[in-house]
Amino acid sequence: MRLAEINAMDRAAFVATLGAIYEHSPWVADSVSSARPFADRAALEAAMAAVVANAGADTQLALIRAHPDLAGCAARSGTLGAHSTAEQTSAGLDRLSDAEFERFHRLNDAYRRRFGFPFIVAVRDHTKASILDAFERRLAHDADAERREALANIKRIAALRLAALIREP
Repeated sequence: MRLAEINAMDRAAFVATLGAIYEHSPWVADSVSSARPFADRAALEAAMAAVVANAGADTQLALIRAHPDLAGCAARSGTLGAHSTAEQTSAGLDRLSDAEFERFHRLNDAYRRRFGFPFIVAVRDHTKASILDAFERRLAHDADAERREALANIKRIAALRLAALIREP
């Protein structure tokens, strides 16, 4: 899709098209709708990231919690959203052995107990092994550091999703 098409959409179509860029959070797309037209994909990406950065702590936490567990039950049952499915597949998380699945499950549980939200990483930038390494390393973070890390990864995920959706001229 071309950015010119997105800029020309009415608000409802704009939100429907970009609403899943930030996981289950169409409010991000809705918030930038009135800022159109965007000069390029980077401007759209920056506007969306600014909305998230300026959101209150509770709203940011809701955004973080909107993400699925990596290689979790939703992945195994096929109920992930299209973006998450493609992302997890790209890192091989759809092809885990039972032992690997169990390790992810244990780490997901430990992470949620510690931080109160799912572990988030831009899986397109990782392998299965590097995701597991990041899991282990990030479990040692304090809550504030990990919240910032989760938001940074969400920003990266959104950038990758926008790059896959929008063709530059």
